[in-house]
Amino acid sequence: MQDEATKTQQRFAVERADRIRHRLKIIEGQARGMLKMIDEDRPCLEVLMQLAATQEALAQVGKLVTRNYLENCVTDTLKSGSPQEQAKAYDDLMDVIYKYRV
Repeated sequence: MQDEATKTQQRFAVERADRIRHRLKIIEGQARGMLKMIDEDRPCLEVLMQLAATQEALAQVGKLVTRNYLENCVTDTLKSGSPQEQAKAYDDLMDVIYKYRV
């Protein structure tokens, strides 16, 4: 059975996975920064501005993952999957669009 790292490399191009990892590390730092801001009793507006920046960073990660999903998972299924798999791919895509509003 494949380990999680192998599965990730198959589903994500190495360059894209690196970009996602880099952005998530930045987001992790932003979250830690907000915790520190709260501990230091910084003004609410400063925290809100940092929160907005973090939300935008997460949205950008969402776009990268969605693009990868469309280019790899959905496209592969539509090209070579059974009619049932193709229908499920469309259903999953609709769920992603409406659930995550990407």
